[in-house]
Amino acid sequence: MRKQTIQYTSPLDALVAVAKRLSIYENQQKMDSEEFFYQYNPGR
Repeated sequence: MRKQTIQYTSPLDALVAVAKRLSIYENQQKMDSEEFFYQYNPGR
């Protein structure tokens, strides 16, 4: 996967983008946010 640099016009735009990417990843892994947090917080 190629790395991209994206510049956002505001910190809020960046936060929204991160939240969307996290939501997509959670859906791909078939996890909700709480389960995702508990699995990946310790470093899994």
